[in-house]
Amino acid sequence: MAVGIVVVSHSARLADGVKELAGQMAGAEVKIAATGGGPDDTLGTNAVQIEAAINRVYGDDGVLILVDLGSAVLSAEVAVESLPPERQEHVLISNAPLVEGAVVATVEASIGASLLNVEAAAVRAGSMPKVER
Repeated sequence: MAVGIVVVSHSARLADGVKELAGQMAGAEVKIAATGGGPDDTLGTNAVQIEAAINRVYGDDGVLILVDLGSAVLSAEVAVESLPPERQEHVLISNAPLVEGAVVATVEASIGASLLNVEAAAVRAGSMPKVER
């Protein structure tokens, strides 16, 4: 089993796109869930949906949650607090960049890295060198 990944965005389409990209980079051994958007195709996040996504990908190696904006962090925190205590300690919310972080996290998870190492790699993805012009 590998660390599970949850992608949370205010846009359901963005979350699905990030899931698609990250999933193609890592293969089937990493479970990835995408959640986002509000009712009737509006923007938003939902703690109940995030909790369900966590439970879909949860395994012994834990779950890393990647978020797009600040209020998604609040929804993710509520979702984590809703989990049983024994699961809460195996779920991390990352401040990594959404796209780069999800891709790097998924690749790290696919090679068996621990939850802490997957999260650290995702955060480092935000400091990739800039293109010089």
